[in-house]
Amino acid sequence: MLEHYRARIENARVYDVAAVSALEDAPKLSQRTGNRVLLKREDQQSVYSFKLRGAYNKIVKLSADQRARGVVTASAGNHAQGVALAARQLGIAAHIVMPRTTPALKVETVRALGGKAILHGDAYDDAREHAEQLVREKGWTMVHPYDDPEVIAGQGTIGRELLQQCGSLDATLHAVFVPVGGGGLLAGVAAAIKAVNPKIKVIAVEPDDSNCFAAALAAGRRVVLPQVGLFADGVAVRQIGEETFRVARHLVDGTVLVSVDEICAATRDVFYDRRALPEPAGALAVAGLKRWVHEHGVAGKTLAAIISGANVNFDRLRHIAERAELGDDAEALLAVTLPEKPGAYRAFVRHLGRRPVTEFNYRYAAGGKAHVFVGLRLAGGHEESGALIANLREHGYAVLDMRGDEMAKDHVRFMVGGRAPGLANERLFRFEFPERPGALADFLQAIGGRWNISLFHYRNHGAANGRVLCGLQIPKREWVEARRAFDELGYEYAEETDNPAYQLFLGTADA
Repeated sequence: MLEHYRARIENARVYDVAAVSALEDAPKLSQRTGNRVLLKREDQQSVYSFKLRGAYNKIVKLSADQRARGVVTASAGNHAQGVALAARQLGIAAHIVMPRTTPALKVETVRALGGKAILHGDAYDDAREHAEQLVREKGWTMVHPYDDPEVIAGQGTIGRELLQQCGSLDATLHAVFVPVGGGGLLAGVAAAIKAVNPKIKVIAVEPDDSNCFAAALAAGRRVVLPQVGLFADGVAVRQIGEETFRVARHLVDGTVLVSVDEICAATRDVFYDRRALPEPAGALAVAGLKRWVHEHGVAGKTLAAIISGANVNFDRLRHIAERAELGDDAEALLAVTLPEKPGAYRAFVRHLGRRPVTEFNYRYAAGGKAHVFVGLRLAGGHEESGALIANLREHGYAVLDMRGDEMAKDHVRFMVGGRAPGLANERLFRFEFPERPGALADFLQAIGGRWNISLFHYRNHGAANGRVLCGLQIPKREWVEARRAFDELGYEYAEETDNPAYQLFLGTADA
């Protein structure tokens, strides 16, 4: 099998459309992991993905009769663009069946590359079935996204390049990390590397909610996942390919499963090192590399990760940035119960120390207890978080660790609040202050002991200034004193008590 695929890879034709992608050092990741980390930059291809390699190699090998009839595939992502570009290069009609739910931008991109987009069904399976029907009806040749020997061989050229480039860099490669969806990239890269140097480890990386290859290995046969997570949509495949599993199962040295948060952290790592923004599936291998190093205690080795693509939806960047710190255990998310009385916040913040606060949400609740949602940036990861929680509990606070709570991270953190009917003397203020360690503590020190805080929302947006929305119970006779205290504090502020949004959603009067 190895020699068979080694010959296919050597004879693969990809460079009419693909470039030899760069193999670049990642100095920050290298320093953090204690290994030399290299990034294989397939995100730099003309369609921002490795997929054009396999698509072109398949199409260029077709007979004249097959070319004349045209090709078809089902895809709403990177493979669609690879097929469209390859077919245009060879002057072949390409029909791309895409679900009707595909974003208009992706449909237009395929059409701009010369592909004929056919919108059918509401999901990928509907599109695939229609593409198979068109093969039977029209005689078009199917270009499968991964389960085809020529597609596998085309992707395998990445492994061949990787070995050649490591030689040029005088790097002895210890392991390569490969993202897995249907398995075409994994099978091709594993075959290319193991045929030359069986000692190099090939590690498959999958999201923990889309792990069709790991599940197949565990079962000893291909299985169909009941459902898959869609965050890393480029690898959201319910069943590993038949040929890809046959090839890869005997060549892979291990598998790593990573969370959404770890993928987000890896995206940030690539950006910090190379100023590149991979899509979630594109950052998957880096996330796996980090986890594998941590679990196995590997140090002083040369490790390579394949950055497989950069076709990220712009609106997803907000979510990626939100979750990146959690993926590295660099942020704690806690729900803490405080007594509902003046000075409680000031006392609580003292126990937090000078840790940078990333989020602080609260709304008055009757019953004598206040529930606060707080985020804190950590330097010591999970150990520091555990020590902080233990310290708070020792001082009598009820604490709930919410880093593993998806509902809390996706929804509750943005919904803390609501109306507080009947709450007396509440006035709402918006403050802005320089973002520096201790700024929030200084703010609470100045106001938290004089008037009861009835609403509080703070988030660190990464800007130079921190922004706080704060409700205070200030009796009318103390308004002048409060204004004087705010002025002495020196922070920019504005009163928002009459803001219609406050009256509608947060105010103390019944709507």
